[in-house]
Amino acid sequence: MSFLFSGKHTPRWVIFLIDVTVCVFAFVLAYLIRFEFKPPEDEIDLAISFIGIFLAVRAGSFILGKTYAGIIRYTSTQDSVRIFTVISGGTMLFIAMNLLRNRVFDLPYFVPNSILLIEYLASLFALIVSRIAVKVLYLELKTPSKAKMRVVIFGAGESGRITKRAFDQENTSGIEVVAFLDDDKTKSGKKLEGVSIYHWRKAEELFASGKVDQIIISVQNIENSRKSDIIDEALKHNIQVMNVPPVQQWINGQLSVKQMRQIRIDDLLGRESIQLDSENVRQQIKGKRVLITGAAGSIGSELVRQVLAYEPSKVFICDQAETPLFELDAELVKEGQKELYEVIVADVRNRERIHRVFEHCTPDIVYHAAAYKHVPLMEENPSEAVLTNVQGTVNMVDKSLEFNVERFVFVSTDKAVNPTNVMGATKRVAERYIKLRTSKDKTTFITTRFGNVLGSNGSVIPLFRKQIAEGGPVTVTHQEVTRYFMTIPEAVQLVLEAGAMGEGGEIFVFDMGQRVRIIDLAKNMIKLSGLELGKDIEIETVGLRPGEKLHEELLSNKENTLPTHHPKILRANHTELDDGELEQQIAELVHSFAQQNNDHLVKLIKQLVPEFRSQNSTFERLDS
Repeated sequence: MSFLFSGKHTPRWVIFLIDVTVCVFAFVLAYLIRFEFKPPEDEIDLAISFIGIFLAVRAGSFILGKTYAGIIRYTSTQDSVRIFTVISGGTMLFIAMNLLRNRVFDLPYFVPNSILLIEYLASLFALIVSRIAVKVLYLELKTPSKAKMRVVIFGAGESGRITKRAFDQENTSGIEVVAFLDDDKTKSGKKLEGVSIYHWRKAEELFASGKVDQIIISVQNIENSRKSDIIDEALKHNIQVMNVPPVQQWINGQLSVKQMRQIRIDDLLGRESIQLDSENVRQQIKGKRVLITGAAGSIGSELVRQVLAYEPSKVFICDQAETPLFELDAELVKEGQKELYEVIVADVRNRERIHRVFEHCTPDIVYHAAAYKHVPLMEENPSEAVLTNVQGTVNMVDKSLEFNVERFVFVSTDKAVNPTNVMGATKRVAERYIKLRTSKDKTTFITTRFGNVLGSNGSVIPLFRKQIAEGGPVTVTHQEVTRYFMTIPEAVQLVLEAGAMGEGGEIFVFDMGQRVRIIDLAKNMIKLSGLELGKDIEIETVGLRPGEKLHEELLSNKENTLPTHHPKILRANHTELDDGELEQQIAELVHSFAQQNNDHLVKLIKQLVPEFRSQNSTFERLDS
């Protein structure tokens, strides 16, 4: 038995000999039971003459069926089925031999069929039960019951069965599957792999019992809204949530326990991921020369990855951030894409350098993602916001016109809507300049506008994750502050789709569902980390920062948007102001940068963006 519970596996020949020995004992036991432990001498002689044939058949069937090949401590249903098939086949052969001997050769049976039946039942029972006993004993010795993690699997289908089996077959460090949950009422009350199945309506009762430590969502292709409901219910009871990866990620088609991952925060969006027309985008990009600014940032780098998948002629990766550019280049080289792109270190604020970039690249499509985006920093440095977000965009737009770029796609922000901060106001100025240049020559200008991007550099998610790792406190600016959220891939899909579908001058926005309360996001991240709010970590309210809103806007209501061919993409129904003096005003704004007078710069911005109402006490007095 020491072999069974050591780190080594019992040799196959040992298992084979044990199985044969078990069958011999079952054969002897059958004789004793049949003749009430006093078999006649003639029956003993028959048994001795038949034992050679018996051993040959049983041993041969074990070899053919490979019943000895499984690892005893990880015995599964398939192992039991294999034993049943092999033992049943051997017994049927014995009975057939008896009939042949009696009917054809008119000789007595080798042994009575009653003995064969008793031996069959005894061998079957002993071989299967012994394996199960070894497995149970091994798991109990390896991890005592008191140390086990009690797991519920959501999804009593094939994926759920495979998940349960993965736990059974691996050293799961004390995980016990205590129940299945499923939305299918017809499965309720049944068992799967020996574990009871409950309808989801029993989930709250099961979770509240305190007998569940973790839930694993095994269902493939589950709707995000349904997944969000499951996660919310689990987190309400401080139950950890795990997810089974897509089948395509299973190693050699086999699910491993180590592949199961924690639920990501973007799984809590509560809406379906937005899928766009990739073929339309492919037709737009294939064979084209593409220039991407801000290419080392969160959005820019994902733009690079997705654009490369659409077979462009060449992608020019432009940014002034040296280290992130180096890291992105290393990633793409590792993926074997070096011949498809070129890295350019350049600052969009430098007009002469940008002229040289366009001269070298001669792009067909430009995705302009370079910008300063951090609200508090730009409140303290308005001149830099103007130089990058306004002058940089002016440079890119003008050079796109000069070099006859086919399409120019601008990455804007929801903070440009009724801005309350310098960053949002400068992005709105950039939007207005792009609108001014629309229909000039052949370049098609398109603007995209979206909310906060989950996991982007400097966003609230990495901040919360860092604060949680450090033990807190987790800081939120206000109890009621809300934001729209989307994933980085979704944001980039919007940019690409807008570039493909736009006819010029549009501002495209996503229907992003409901705003998310930041404090709820913080609470969920704490729970997903396995911590208890108020006991392991605290949330601290620090107050709105200069320029921040309680609630962002996207112009995503019916009064302010128009539909497009995609139900999740809307076009802003914006009415531009008289642009007669816009170009001159923007030129004055950019030239005023040299004065480094923040008050004067903000005053000029307010003239360009009348709806700009600063919440920064430093600039509030400038509101007319």
